[in-house]
Amino acid sequence: MQATLEQHALKVSIVVTLVVSSLGVTFGLLAGSQSILFDGVFSTIDAAMSGLALVVSKLAMREASQRFQHGYWHLEPLVAALNGSILMLLCFYAFLNAVQGLMEGGRELDFDIAIAYAGVVAIVCFTMVIYQKRINRRAQSEFVRIDMQGWMMAALITTALFVAFLIALLLQGTPQAHWTRYIDSLLLVVLTVCFMPVPIGIVKRAMKEVFLIAPSKIDREVHAAMAPVMAREGLLEYFSHVAKAGRGHFIEIHIVTTPDFAVGQGVALMDEIREQISAGLTIPPERRWFTVAFTADQRWA
Repeated sequence: MQATLEQHALKVSIVVTLVVSSLGVTFGLLAGSQSILFDGVFSTIDAAMSGLALVVSKLAMREASQRFQHGYWHLEPLVAALNGSILMLLCFYAFLNAVQGLMEGGRELDFDIAIAYAGVVAIVCFTMVIYQKRINRRAQSEFVRIDMQGWMMAALITTALFVAFLIALLLQGTPQAHWTRYIDSLLLVVLTVCFMPVPIGIVKRAMKEVFLIAPSKIDREVHAAMAPVMAREGLLEYFSHVAKAGRGHFIEIHIVTTPDFAVGQGVALMDEIREQISAGLTIPPERRWFTVAFTADQRWA
């Protein structure tokens, strides 16, 4: 159910994004606006990344194969890192173009066309944010969350464009009219600086998973689940290892026991302990690679 919701949300996002990107490129050229053109190109890249996320989302739901014996979960942070990196480069390139525009004295543009574009696209973007937020309450998808952030960025960008273009239109015919030439480039500078932290945040979270940095929340959860287990007679100590890759959680626990542990009960007792540990974890079974090993020799723990 969650996978179906995720894929449906991404498909809708791709279609709407392609429409918005077409509008951005077309209206950007007609109005002579770099900021609108940037918005259109941003949306085009976002659509491409959503398409890639959709492919990986389908792969992540597959069973492990002979070649990918741990499944396809590791592809999710790689795609997220790629997405964030491309958006970072786009923002940096747009920032340089904007600075160049300011240094060259700005440019004239058609504010009527620009206002029409910004108003329509802002409504579309905010609608998509609300739609994906509702979907992700049930889907709990990292891809949908990232995509929703993209729509929120686009919504705030176009809202800022709308307000700025409206102010510039009102300034025409006044003593301050000469400043309107700088509006477009100035907006682009502000937008790229303000929104650069978003792709940086995406890359930072993704790289933590790529490098298999132990998530503190899962680590604490495992230790909390192990506390009552270790009160059992015959269990001496344990060593746990946790990692997260996309929607997959890898949890390995090695328990050191006394040499005579489980005598007479054997595997049944060990499975009972595994069930007890599993019951203390909130991660759904289908999203975790869960291993509990027992040894009386600490060298193997």
